Amino acid sequence: MPLPDADLPPFLTSEALPGEASVAVLPVPYERTTSWGRGAEHGPAALLRASRYVEIYDEELRLEPVRIGIETLQPVDVEASEEAALQRISASARNVIERGRFLAAIGGEHTVTPALVRGVMEAAGADLGVVQFDAHADLRSTYQGTRWNHACAMSRVLDLGVRTLAVGIRSLSRPEAVRIEMERLPIIWGHQMQALAPEDLQALFAGLLASLPDTVYLTFDLDFFDPSLLPATGTPEPGGGNWHQALTLLRLLFEQKSVIAMDVVELAPIPDNPASEFTAARLLYKCIGYRFRRELAARPASERLDQTPIRPPAT
Repeated sequence: MPLPDADLPPFLTSEALPGEASVAVLPVPYERTTSWGRGAEHGPAALLRASRYVEIYDEELRLEPVRIGIETLQPVDVEASEEAALQRISASARNVIERGRFLAAIGGEHTVTPALVRGVMEAAGADLGVVQFDAHADLRSTYQGTRWNHACAMSRVLDLGVRTLAVGIRSLSRPEAVRIEMERLPIIWGHQMQALAPEDLQALFAGLLASLPDTVYLTFDLDFFDPSLLPATGTPEPGGGNWHQALTLLRLLFEQKSVIAMDVVELAPIPDNPASEFTAARLLYKCIGYRFRRELAARPASERLDQTPIRPPAT
């Protein structure tokens, strides 16, 4: 029998003591404006449950990122007015950064991102860039009568005065296209990702990334992926990125910039089809590995390759 959303397991079921954690996983089950398929409010719970089946050893990095210390926080209480809920999300993000931890937030719809970015900016006190992996531009001024629709997420981020880079975009309105052209917002389009050779795609990404500040927030809307890989999103779009494209660009991002916070959003679980939430959990773990690769690689070899903690089978 599945656990109720209020009774969530920790990420990977391998919980660090609060004083030892370098990573704070923050569930944000916010969903109010989804415009097609619903279920994003259950995304954090589904991802955390699926993470029980993710191997803690990373074959690419040849280490166990979990050793950096990961604490799963209590979900943000979003049962309030829109304004109050978004303020709580910002406050939670601010608290994580003020404690010197890497923030790994799990949505929820994309509306949570500007609230999270605001909290990170308030705590970091540094010039911040935002890198967006997404199918949709999310640059509408308003949608369905509100400025806080998930289709307006990146408009609200830009309102904060940050510079952005979007990757994988393949769905937008005409006004959004005009804004992109007029403001010269940097974008790697979905069709470019399919047409470019891998080395050319990496060079394009690195060149655009260089225009952002050194400190970066990563927002990863899971509809970036082609729905053949990850169908469980509210607004799937054909022609998306694949797993290894995403990992190649993410590794480059974490190598070139100081990523201090991130989110994974728009997971809308499909009953009896756990592939999407497992993919999302593995993606989050890969990002944690990329973020702390240098710190972990500097540790003794026995910590990197041997002495794997015994872990009971998930049931």
